[in-house]
Formats: sequence, C-alpha cells, structure tokens
Amino acid sequence: MQFESARKSFLDHLQIERGLSANSIAAYSRDLSKFADYLAVHGLDFEKLDSGTVTEFEISLKESGLALASINRAISALKTFYKYSSREYSIFDPTTEMSANRLPRKLPKALTILEITSLLNSTERIGDLTALRDRAILEVLYGTGARVSEIVGLNVADLGKTTLIGDEITTLKLRGKGSKERIVPLGSFAKEAIENYLVRLRPIYLEKSKSAKSTSALFLNSKGTRLSRQSAWQTVINAADATGLTGKVSPHVFRHSYATHLLDGGADIRVVQELLGHSSVTTTQIYTLITIDKVREAYASAHPRAN
Repeated sequence: MQFESARKSFLDHLQIERGLSANSIAAYSRDLSKFADYLAVHGLDFEKLDSGTVTEFEISLKESGLALASINRAISALKTFYKYSSREYSIFDPTTEMSANRLPRKLPKALTILEITSLLNSTERIGDLTALRDRAILEVLYGTGARVSEIVGLNVADLGKTTLIGDEITTLKLRGKGSKERIVPLGSFAKEAIENYLVRLRPIYLEKSKSAKSTSALFLNSKGTRLSRQSAWQTVINAADATGLTGKVSPHVFRHSYATHLLDGGADIRVVQELLGHSSVTTTQIYTLITIDKVREAYASAHPRAN
C-alpha cells in the first residue's frame, strides 16, 4: 500500500468519523508530510519500519532545529496514524515504544488589567468605523476567553438571551475544539461593543457581500465576507503596536488574561474550566500556578519573617 493512500484515508477518518476541525486536520497533514519526506529521502516503506527507524526520524526532527513542542506534535500525529493503519490495514505499528519529550513548564503570560484596558482603548479612533469592529473583537476576546478561531466562526445567531435568577443576561455560543459547543455569558462592555458594531458598521459591510453564506457571520471584512483568522490576528497586533506592547500580545494572551483575572477575582476553578471549554480541569489548573506565584511574591516582599 502506498503511504499517500494511507495518509489520505487517515485524514478522511479524522474529518468524517472524528469530526476534527480543519485546523487540526491541516496540522496532522503537515506533520505526516514531514514523515513522508523522510521516507522518500531514505527510500523507506512505511509498512516495513521498526522502532529504531521511527526513533531515527525523531532524531532527524531534533537535528533540523524543530522545537520540542513541534516534535511532540509530529510524533503524536505519527502514533495516531499508525494506530489507525494497524487497525484498518493490519500494518505493524513501530511507534508503540515512542513517548513525548519532556517540556519545561511554561506558565501562560497574562496581561495586567491596566494593559488590557490600554489595548481596548486603542480602538477609540475618531472617524474610523472599522474601529467599531476592532473594539468588539477585543472585548469579546477578553470578555469570553474565546480562541481566535471561535471568534471568526461566530454567527449573528450565536448571540442569545437567558434568564438567571430573574435577570436577563446576554450569552454567546462558542464552537471549540472538536466542534464542542459551550454557552458563555457576555459582559456589558462586550455587549455594548457588539451592538455598536452591528448597528453602525456591519450593515455597511453587508451591502458589499456577494455571497448569501457570509450574511450569517457576525464579524465581516470590508468586502462583506466572513473575517479571516489572519485579519483577527492583525487587529490584535495593531492594538499591541498602538500601546507599546508589541511582541507581548496575541489573541491567546487575552484568553490567558481572562482565566487569570477570573481566578484572581475568586472564581471557582470548575467554573473557569467550563467557561474555557477545557475537557479536563488539569488543563485549567496551570492558571492557578500564576496566582500562587503572585501570592508567594507578595508574601516574600511584605512579611517580615519571609526571608
């Protein structure tokens, strides 16, 4: 069997049977392409490999200067591919003894509330209607902890209302990894920013749309089509440049800041887990380490018996 045929069958399986997102499938495809290149260069048959050969492939990735996190992802993709091939085509799996490289623990970087406020205020550009969309995007990123892919995938219909203890609150439906949906509350600042964008700018963009499919998208570009992931990134970069935070800010930093500020404010970690869409609370617990570090720092600097 040709490797490319097995690879295509595997990617179809990820899309159709496992329902993985386009971004996840693209990542699997890129990682398996590295393996395909290795097979071609060394004249190897993927059906006749042993554990030593796949270990040599991993070594080649390290020698190429690839980051450990990227190598781990490539190995994970290879292990998943061979597990599928073993089940479907009875091909020997040479990856069973492979394990992930141990990575140094890196705490996510959170911005201060003052820095977040500065980023949000950078969108107050008089006479520039695009600023309305930029403000709404940043407010939603910080106000919901959404990933950038979830932001650009939003539809107008994802805005909703719910009644909680007699009060009506605005909610947002987000579609996370693996097409998992979650409902998150929308704060007053984000709500106002979205309403301003919907009333004053989106109708102008909508008139330029040539496709009925784009009309459902919440965030549109100047051509009236759904805003791209790259454009959303650029919005964040522009705000960072305008506030002297160049290099410190990405869409995911808003997510880190959202989680950290919730925990600093006393939110229960299980609630934060649900809001972030984490399948395991273990993933959420990394944010508690940031708070612990802050407590330790405050104790060391303020208590007379700390040192």
